[in-house]
Amino acid sequence: MQKLEGKTAIITGGGSGIGRGLALALAGQGVSVAVCGRRRQKLEQTVDLVRQAGGKAIAIQADIANTEQIEHLFQTTLQAYGQVDILVNNAGVAEGGHLHETSPAEWDAVMNVNLRGVYLLTRQVLPSMRARRSGHIINISSESGIEYYPGDSVYGTSKHALNALGEFIQRENQEYNIRVNTICPGMVVSEMTEHSPGLDHAKCLYPEDIADLVLWLLTRRENIKIGTPILIQTMLNPWE
Repeated sequence: MQKLEGKTAIITGGGSGIGRGLALALAGQGVSVAVCGRRRQKLEQTVDLVRQAGGKAIAIQADIANTEQIEHLFQTTLQAYGQVDILVNNAGVAEGGHLHETSPAEWDAVMNVNLRGVYLLTRQVLPSMRARRSGHIINISSESGIEYYPGDSVYGTSKHALNALGEFIQRENQEYNIRVNTICPGMVVSEMTEHSPGLDHAKCLYPEDIADLVLWLLTRRENIKIGTPILIQTMLNPWE
């Protein structure tokens, strides 16, 4: 089991939900975290929680679909911590509706965050990880990236593509000792989902469940490769 103390991480979508849960969990293991997102106030709240618990964190406001802001995010993290050991691509947006009801603007909004943003930030951190022959990338996908739910075509397509992207990143970089894991959670209670009609919170996942899995993955021996994608879901249907 590897120790995480002294490592550094970028976590996108770190202002709430899974991202906030991951920031708290990693910081609790001695990881210095940079939380990224578009809402400054939410990011600052995450940072305050981390610091209150004795951890190290900074907030960096950025749109991950914007190349200049990605560069700013990466450089600011380097200035604060020196390097990036762990990247968690967690930020995501969802647009519902069937494909014929989805506008090009809605399609682009989902793909820009769920896919383009992952590509841009991963592309940014990989050269330094390859040079050090060390690094770990975690992609937070979705059960929708494994299943095919009618009315979920845009979001689902973005997550299916993310699963494939994660496997390409792994195969292109594993000879450099870089590990990549893609996690596909079922329904997680978060700011985005908590008010969904008919959702039984008692039968859902919570950000802490995802954080536990991420910590387990990050602390495996370096030579251990876990298959992708990894599905985590509840035993009981949260919609019943």
